[in-house]
Amino acid sequence: MAVPLKYNFRNLRVRWRLTLATMLGIALVVAVFVMIMALARGLKATYVSTGDPRNLLVLRKGSTAESSSQITRNEVRLIKYLDGIARDTDGEPLASAEILVLINLDRLDRTGTANVLVRGIGPVGLRLRTNIRLVEGRMFRPGLHECVVSRKIANRFANCRVGEQFRSGRTLWRVVGIFEAAKTAYESEIWVDADEARDVFKRNFYGSILIRPVEDTAAVATMIKRMEADKQLSIRVLPETEYYLEQTKTAAPIQWLGGVLAVVMSIGAAFSAMNTMYAAVSARTREIGTLRVLGFRRRHIYVSFLLESVILALLGGAVGCLFSLPLNGMATGTMSWTTFSEVAFEFRITPELLMKGMAFALVMGVLGGLLPARLAARKPVLDALRSA
Repeated sequence: MAVPLKYNFRNLRVRWRLTLATMLGIALVVAVFVMIMALARGLKATYVSTGDPRNLLVLRKGSTAESSSQITRNEVRLIKYLDGIARDTDGEPLASAEILVLINLDRLDRTGTANVLVRGIGPVGLRLRTNIRLVEGRMFRPGLHECVVSRKIANRFANCRVGEQFRSGRTLWRVVGIFEAAKTAYESEIWVDADEARDVFKRNFYGSILIRPVEDTAAVATMIKRMEADKQLSIRVLPETEYYLEQTKTAAPIQWLGGVLAVVMSIGAAFSAMNTMYAAVSARTREIGTLRVLGFRRRHIYVSFLLESVILALLGGAVGCLFSLPLNGMATGTMSWTTFSEVAFEFRITPELLMKGMAFALVMGVLGGLLPARLAARKPVLDALRSA
């Protein structure tokens, strides 16, 4: 017969100080694990949710990002009027030539500076992004050194509120509006007029072209092949969503760091659980002997002590998950290894991630309880009963 579970819970309650210390140690490890994974998941989700599946992005062949791509004005003219590109009610092609430029801004808390992306964009580019919403002020007007910034940029950097000004090089930019972009990568950008950006930042080229093809899958595939085969253009064409999916590699260093940190901390937590269970075995020598006399077999005692370690770890895991929950939705930022600019995103803690945290705690409990449970099960009956 199996040892009753209430025996294990009673022992955890009686030795509550040791139980509490071990639980907190495991809770800390699980909380750190969940938070780092939520950080990487939030960053990935920001990129995955960016882009419209109906749009295509045109880059220079060999470029991995808009910021490193160069498309000449002549190429822009050729591409905009290619067959297969949709047109608006006025007959104008739905193609937006844009440019990305890195600038350096002071943080709002004055703790330093960071690189921020400035996107040069035009009216067509705004129409191709349906998830953008102006929440304060108005849209910029070309030729006046005006800009609109994302809400997250305004909350993280100095002089980025409506009516304020910030300097980049020799130019003073006035913030006239704040926008939200449905938690996409655009929330890490400042937007200005495309031609004004080229003039101010001394660029004689664009970085990319966002186009809306006609809604015909076969025609789109044919158009992409034709554009990429044109030796005059030397371009790469891909769906906008696919481009941002490629940018998720920015989260790889965070996940790697999180994995290493989780392994190191889990070893410490497993040893903590092991020490707790060894202490429990030592303090309960007579109880173990009594259990054997009452007819409980070695395997029953082994399973009982291992189960006690698992219960202890799961309790710690639950506390750790609770510790991490307040971070869900909290805004933060990190550097993109593709554009070398700061990317704003939110911690994203999901039920799946919490389940992984509990599974992580379970593994620590099993590893921490194997040896102490074996020691308890192997204690000779007479020696156990003779112990003081």
